[in-house]
Amino acid sequence: MATIQAQDVQKLRAETGIGMMDCKKALTEAGGDFARAKQILRELGLDLMAQQGREANEGRIECYLHHSGKIAAMVEITANTDFAAKSEEFIRFAKDLALHVAASNPRYVAPEDVPAQDLEDERQVYRKQFEQDGKPANIIEKAIEGRINRFYEEQCLVKQPFAQDLTVKVEALLVDLRTKTGENIRVKRFARFEVGK
Repeated sequence: MATIQAQDVQKLRAETGIGMMDCKKALTEAGGDFARAKQILRELGLDLMAQQGREANEGRIECYLHHSGKIAAMVEITANTDFAAKSEEFIRFAKDLALHVAASNPRYVAPEDVPAQDLEDERQVYRKQFEQDGKPANIIEKAIEGRINRFYEEQCLVKQPFAQDLTVKVEALLVDLRTKTGENIRVKRFARFEVGK
């Protein structure tokens, strides 16, 4: 019987928007096979929101302006229905996320939005640093992957610790909102403005 890792459960939850316990049960029953686990969840009648390709064309744009007037942020969050986009939880999440963008200054929405060239540039910088430290080649590649993961956590909005509660990542809040609303909610884009930069 396959041992189900916590990160696998979190990955399935992020991909489906379904609660942790249901994801763990499905993964256990599927022996760790993600495709089979998704099928099990579907058979249980649970909606695989992120996987069904439902259009998320409703939503809202929220803004935050710092009291100094020198930093501002805008975010666009989308949902499947106007009903969800007008819900109190959705609006609060959008407002909190605009404040988070102002405070945390991400460069990208998610890891898949990082241009390949930017990623390669980061890898080259890390590789040179590790080579200068005299690390062996097999260690260098693993260390680079660790640094890339840290780069995602620092630069990608959904991977960042939430500015108002650093024990929670933005993607966990997004999954919770998907679960509560039953919709495919996405952070579509953001912009941050700072005087003089």
